[in-house]
Amino acid sequence: MRLTNQTNYAIRMLMYCATKKEPATVGEIAQFYRLPQPFLFKITKVLVDAGFLCTQRGRNGGLRLASAADDIVLGDVVRATEASFDIAECFSDEDVSCPLVNTCGLNQTLHEALDAFMAVLDRTTIAELTRNQHNIRVLQQLHEARLEPLASA
Repeated sequence: MRLTNQTNYAIRMLMYCATKKEPATVGEIAQFYRLPQPFLFKITKVLVDAGFLCTQRGRNGGLRLASAADDIVLGDVVRATEASFDIAECFSDEDVSCPLVNTCGLNQTLHEALDAFMAVLDRTTIAELTRNQHNIRVLQQLHEARLEPLASA
């Protein structure tokens, strides 16, 4: 199974916010990961609507995790950001083009594979993805240090 860019970027956004003490901005995240800022704004709305991020307005505003990183389960994020989990054209139980859809060995095997994939995601949290926060924080600090001369100029 291949996850969409939306899901990939959503997870990265959550990981970034999990390692920050202060709110993060979409622009900051976009620069850090070298991702398109307009697309991250769209993903931000999805993450806020799903209850993973909260926004803080004002001068020191930005994005924060809506709950502890230990409480944000990767499987929930993937379910909120993926439109479909149809691995093959005949994957849906609603597919009437194949008379074997409910008795096909391939279809059954794909369902088992998806269940196993989701089981791993359901036991993984954002906190677990950022356990090695030292490396992420060092990269964030280097990134911020590169931006400082630009801010003072």
